[in-house]
Amino acid sequence: MHRTIAEKILAAHSGRREVEPGELLNVRVDLTMANDGSTPPAIQEFRKLPIERVWDPERIVLVMDHFCPAKDIAAAANAKTSREFARAQGIRHFYEGGAAGIEHALLPEQGLVAPGELVVGGDSHTCTYGALNCFSCGVGHTDIAAAWATGEVWLKVPHSLKILLHGRKAAWVSGKDVILHILGRVGVEDANYLSMEYSGDGVADLTMEDRLTICNMTAEAQAKVGLFPFDERTREYLIGRVNRPYTTYSADPGARYLDTLEVDLSSLEPQVALPYLPSNVKPAREVAGVSIDQAFIGACTNGWLADLRAAARIMRGKKINPNVRCVVIPATPNIYRQALREGIVGVLSEAGCVVGPSTCGPCIGGHLGLLAAGERAVSTSNRNFRGRMGHPESEVWLAGPAVAAASAIMGRIAHPEEVA
Repeated sequence: MHRTIAEKILAAHSGRREVEPGELLNVRVDLTMANDGSTPPAIQEFRKLPIERVWDPERIVLVMDHFCPAKDIAAAANAKTSREFARAQGIRHFYEGGAAGIEHALLPEQGLVAPGELVVGGDSHTCTYGALNCFSCGVGHTDIAAAWATGEVWLKVPHSLKILLHGRKAAWVSGKDVILHILGRVGVEDANYLSMEYSGDGVADLTMEDRLTICNMTAEAQAKVGLFPFDERTREYLIGRVNRPYTTYSADPGARYLDTLEVDLSSLEPQVALPYLPSNVKPAREVAGVSIDQAFIGACTNGWLADLRAAARIMRGKKINPNVRCVVIPATPNIYRQALREGIVGVLSEAGCVVGPSTCGPCIGGHLGLLAAGERAVSTSNRNFRGRMGHPESEVWLAGPAVAAASAIMGRIAHPEEVA
């Protein structure tokens, strides 16, 4: 039988030789993750079970990133509940304060996820780790609690959609533009519970940051998982991060896909998603001139070092438009420190940006940059639903870091070529 990557990983974790799309399986979990928003309700569900100890504290990761540093008393209480649970259960991988970062950047950076593994998280963007050739997906609070108790979860084998990537990216184009283009074609519902598997000669041109961003936003198509094949770039990224043995998977020739979508990377230019859907996509040139009040560069999509470098390249020697606020959030403390060493933080600060701690912050309307009624932001985050970053009457326009940086300088949505 010819199998996809998703089918192979799920078969390996269910003790089966073959699995069929649509089958319901009990699968062994290699790692679970939850954050300050999803940990407390999962703890409530766990305490309803006739068990006192988690199945393996070494395979549980808790990251305080959504509303931390605590923005209010409720956020502080959630972190306290999570902290006390971690101590009581002996959970070593508890990240808070200066050790914490945005979960979907922190886990790959720290080598907590590896090829061939099965990871579930209490956040919809857990699919990010598929960039490393592992099956990772978001699940609900009761599933997290069950995984803590048993080391297993119940998953349905997804059908798969093949995304064939060809060619090389043009200047200023990043993984964010690739996935926005794909979302513009697939929409926000047509990949519901599918595995979006990326392949083709264009994969070699994508950096690991590109791939992580692309897999992250497969969630916006309602996909269950995004998956990249293992290649030399993956292997290089894992050196010094993952020291344990891992298994890599590739799709068989002739594997069954519901459909195939082909993308010519060389024909893409910077993209922008207009309110209020990530699939409402147009080339940046077509919407250039729309005024903005805020630019946000960060989040689990574009808080990578490469994104900060792209922003600094555009902003060096320039000033943020006086009518614009620009918030920059490095995704992890390590990224922040490297940006300091390279002088990136200085460039961004001198341009007028507010550089904040590694947290989700404004992406989820949490803190550090919410929008008032009538305000418009260009953001490198992954969602632009109504009210996502503040008031229901505000607007979020999604873009990559180059467009966001150029727009902050111009005071309106701009193509990077206008200022670079």
